[in-house]
Amino acid sequence: MNELERQLHYPLADRLREGGGTIELAPGVRWVRMALPFALDHINLWLLDDEIDGVQGFTAIDCGIASDATRAAWERLFDTVFAGRPLLRVIATHFHPDHLGCAAWLAAGGDKRRFSAPLWMTLGEYAFGKFLSAAHGEERGAAAADHFRAHGVTDEQTLDKVRARAAVHYPSLVPAVPESFRRIMDGDEIAIGPHGAKRIFRVIVGYGHAPEHASLYCEAAGGESALLVSGDMVLPRISTNVSVFEIEPEANPLPRYLRSLDHYLMLSADTLVLPSHGKPFVGLHKIVAQQHAHHAARLAEVLAACEQPRSAAEILPLLFRRELDLHQTTFALGESLAHLHALWFEGRLARTRGADGVYRFQRAARP
Repeated sequence: MNELERQLHYPLADRLREGGGTIELAPGVRWVRMALPFALDHINLWLLDDEIDGVQGFTAIDCGIASDATRAAWERLFDTVFAGRPLLRVIATHFHPDHLGCAAWLAAGGDKRRFSAPLWMTLGEYAFGKFLSAAHGEERGAAAADHFRAHGVTDEQTLDKVRARAAVHYPSLVPAVPESFRRIMDGDEIAIGPHGAKRIFRVIVGYGHAPEHASLYCEAAGGESALLVSGDMVLPRISTNVSVFEIEPEANPLPRYLRSLDHYLMLSADTLVLPSHGKPFVGLHKIVAQQHAHHAARLAEVLAACEQPRSAAEILPLLFRRELDLHQTTFALGESLAHLHALWFEGRLARTRGADGVYRFQRAARP
């Protein structure tokens, strides 16, 4: 545990349960952890007792990727924890594969079609997921390779790998998205729980990590702590990825992300945070301060490095001082570019495009 982690409190310590087991965090609120085939090897899902139109069942928050292992883990839950009760709705915090991948399968009732459960999402997240799930592979792959080349990746073998990965990555993990959904928006209140014991969760939409990421906040009541299902907006051990990708090549997501974080300062400091990765923790305001400090330091490093013209590929090893696989490199390049763009949009860096087609950034001349 590093020093920043020591500033947080983990009320469940090291209690973990993989592969379809659950831990009850509060009455009717269960923590489910499922495996991911990446360096970030798990996602936390949340299963809440619920009742809609007199039918008792569950609400699931996030889904896991569409894989045999994930589907098998859900089926174990259906056979044990669900005890014959249905899934009543699926709330997806955002469109990323580990959050949306299994949504269509879950909405249809799993392998045995046991129930029908509507998907609830923000419009931006649903639209992005729907588009990418059906996107033409060759076009997506070519666009990703062109983006990498424009930002300083010139090795043809690497570009071939980027092209091949982008062509199949999202649809392989999110093969389908439900044909309809229930739209949620910032400030909406969602009542979740059995009759007479409903919790009211307020939707908090954040930006930067995804187009319209939805977190869910329930105020403290009846002796229970306040709860924040934070998705990927607030994580205890790692910094949330904030990237510029080929689909929005001139985006400026980092300031949006930092402004979104400040909204969490209005929530109770002793809120129990339920993150998508890592362990539930208390220390929300500390995390917000840590993230501001982290990105301020990274921006200062990037600005100093750009005394000479630098591409995003040249900035990447400054921000990520370890060996990365292709999956991690995709996000690392995007995050390097997000820091360059934040400084460029502020006017602290100037951008030029060389005869080789590569964008480079350099400290802007002072007026």
